[in-house]
Amino acid sequence: MRQERILLAHGSGGTMMRELIEDVFVHDFSDELLTGLDDAASLDIPAGRLAFSTDTYVVNPLFFPGGDIGRLAVCGTVNDVCTAGATPLYLSVGFVLEEGFPIEDLRRILVSMRDSAAEAGVHIVTGDTKVVEKGHGDGVYVNTAGVGVIPEGRTLSASHCTPGDKVLLSGTLGDHGIAVISTREGLSFETDIRTDAAPLNAMVAAVLEAAPGTRCFRDPTRGGLASTLNELASASGVSITVTETDVPVHRQVRGACEMLGYDVFQVANEGKMVAVVPADEAKPALAAMHGSPYGEDAAIVGEVAEGPPGKVYVHTAFGAKRIMDMLVGEQLPRIC
Repeated sequence: MRQERILLAHGSGGTMMRELIEDVFVHDFSDELLTGLDDAASLDIPAGRLAFSTDTYVVNPLFFPGGDIGRLAVCGTVNDVCTAGATPLYLSVGFVLEEGFPIEDLRRILVSMRDSAAEAGVHIVTGDTKVVEKGHGDGVYVNTAGVGVIPEGRTLSASHCTPGDKVLLSGTLGDHGIAVISTREGLSFETDIRTDAAPLNAMVAAVLEAAPGTRCFRDPTRGGLASTLNELASASGVSITVTETDVPVHRQVRGACEMLGYDVFQVANEGKMVAVVPADEAKPALAAMHGSPYGEDAAIVGEVAEGPPGKVYVHTAFGAKRIMDMLVGEQLPRIC
């Protein structure tokens, strides 16, 4: 690349756009399925049903402790696909670049995406780039879409939760949200708080092998654990009770939430998974989570009950019982 920053001409469809695609995107992604540069990728799909998901990322700032918008985009879509019990295979990526955005920063994001895709075992196979005028794009926005294959006979759904089921959480709450907001606001804590953004497809596969009766998975992203559990309780017409002292939270994150006035149950996560499993499969499922590098802090945090339908409760550390409300409004804007 002869230029150091994105120009409007990089979105023109002409030679400069071709140079950007070939010298930056194709070069840095290094995936042979992308190098053909056809308008549509031709892909081999194993037999089975398809899981398909898409998401758009507008996080601010673009870089934060432990990750960036690129890792966030790949891991977020991989995790969305695997919540269906699917094996993620392919990703598309779309970029909206602001005029003047540094090419060096773009390359940094692309390398992060390439490495995250390699870790997850997925291929980035197609994409799109648009350039907008300076002041209209906030650096870069990223859209990712993912495709995976669901094995025959596997049907996971938020509506499958049954009284007596156990609720598992794969690790500590709030790491991503606090990492992003602390970087944005220039806050410093006793130790570094890092994003938890990670691809969880290997963990999900291990849980399904250990607990084939698993009802559903959900990744507690925006709205956190509170919104996720309220959605599950509502979809299944059940209630869910969580024991506060069983929920893993890093001491630094808990302290930051108390200082900032946030409910840690409502803070966003990008590398955690909630699983609802039959009671007799809870221990094998938990052991499978513990066997993953991203599940060392996993815990059984709650239980499904008959009702009242759609309600989520917390047994607090003080012995009281309160309602765990779904997030109202925007607690932390531009978090993913």
